[in-house]
Amino acid sequence: MTKQSWREKCKNQASSQDFTAIQDYHKGSEKVFRLHIPEFFKNNMDLTNPIDPLLRQVLPSINETKVHENFSDDPVGDLKSKKSKGVIHKYKGRVLLIATGTCAINCRYCFRRNFPYAQNNASANNWHSAIEYIANNKELHEVILSGGDPLMLSTNVLSNFSSQLNDIEHIKTLRIHTRMPLVSPSRITNNFIKWLDGISLKKVMVLHSNHPQELHPILKPILNKIKSTQTLLLNQSVLLKGINDQTKILTDLSFKLFDFGVLPYYLNQLDKVQGAAHFQVTNKQAKLIHKELLATLPGYLVPKLVEEIPGKKNKSPLN
Repeated sequence: MTKQSWREKCKNQASSQDFTAIQDYHKGSEKVFRLHIPEFFKNNMDLTNPIDPLLRQVLPSINETKVHENFSDDPVGDLKSKKSKGVIHKYKGRVLLIATGTCAINCRYCFRRNFPYAQNNASANNWHSAIEYIANNKELHEVILSGGDPLMLSTNVLSNFSSQLNDIEHIKTLRIHTRMPLVSPSRITNNFIKWLDGISLKKVMVLHSNHPQELHPILKPILNKIKSTQTLLLNQSVLLKGINDQTKILTDLSFKLFDFGVLPYYLNQLDKVQGAAHFQVTNKQAKLIHKELLATLPGYLVPKLVEEIPGKKNKSPLN
């Protein structure tokens, strides 16, 4: 599959007309944060079910127009941790790069839904300022590609970055945060696998699946190809009211992820971004669900229940 064809497939988005007849669809919210869904993800939905867990993640809702105290446009303090264009350095030894501002899918709870991507894009100047920052900070050992979704960039652009990164002796690990394999699997081309396989650094790919319905059977061989490059596959989920705030759903997700060769990593408490308060699960309920997961799953399939508190030097466990 050529670069042109996967790009065309990524652009093949479901239109708002597909959703205007659905209960709770709100056109005003779409104007603020547009509806953006790949056809593959849409085809896994049940559009006749107003509480379909995939639909609820992406459907613009009137609830997004309500302003809530203690919710903000930058709930995790990204902008305060910005070191240069697209470079966010919060945690010791790791640096995060905003590789692009685009995603294949717009999740309504996204903590960067209001992020000023135009001024914060590490790839915009061919990575030069990011590479300079990384090279000059010898305490760094890991680089995290985030966004947006870094796999919205072409494989050639990613290859250009990794070749520059490869020359920095103190960097040992490249981590990629992406939803792309799950929402638009045509992106995982042979050329992409070849690039990933050729990287000499340790490689980690953190996927983002919130519900077992997202794990279509077609994904298993694609994820196996990624694993064949000696890339560790992890998953992080966000705890979302009305979508996955039940022990059985998260138990099924962990078992299904394991069947697909992916280990559960984080169960994130919702980041308090303005427009997403209707997805919030209380800390009390989150702790109860996690306690039940501990009693249900083998330890290696229990994701860590965490929240991100701006200014802290680590993710904070919710015990």
